Amino acid sequence: TNRGIAPIRGTSHTSPHGMPLDLLDRMMIVATVPYATDELRQILGVRCTEEEVDMAPDALELLTRIATETSLRYAIQTIITSSLVAQKRKSNVVELKDVERCFNLFVDVKRSTKFLMEYQSEFMFNEIGEQDGQTEQEKPAAVAADESKMQEG
Repeated sequence: TNRGIAPIRGTSHTSPHGMPLDLLDRMMIVATVPYATDELRQILGVRCTEEEVDMAPDALELLTRIATETSLRYAIQTIITSSLVAQKRKSNVVELKDVERCFNLFVDVKRSTKFLMEYQSEFMFNEIGEQDGQTEQEKPAAVAADESKMQEG
């Protein structure tokens, strides 16, 4: 979790993540490193095999680059959507243009966030940039309910 220093439930003490200190002391920290490009390519190749998708080498390279720049999850989800695009054009092999089309149709988290931040003022219920000094009556009911749930948890 990313709760920071929070109260331990049922006590008046605080600790990192709101967890008892003796429990935190007994936990094991596992260090992880991002996948290398070759590892991503291999993982995507295995997924293509498992999903029974024939992927052209240049399309697999683009998928690998997408996995590097966005996320492995997004690239894996792009495999099946690219396969559907290829099937629609009556091809058994996913080509570069199929992956590009899916990349343009379905946005990843970074591009979605960028879009939302860029056009936030044009959306209904734009709350970013408002002052924190609002009263509970000025806030929409859903926002006030969400904030109270977050403070309880």
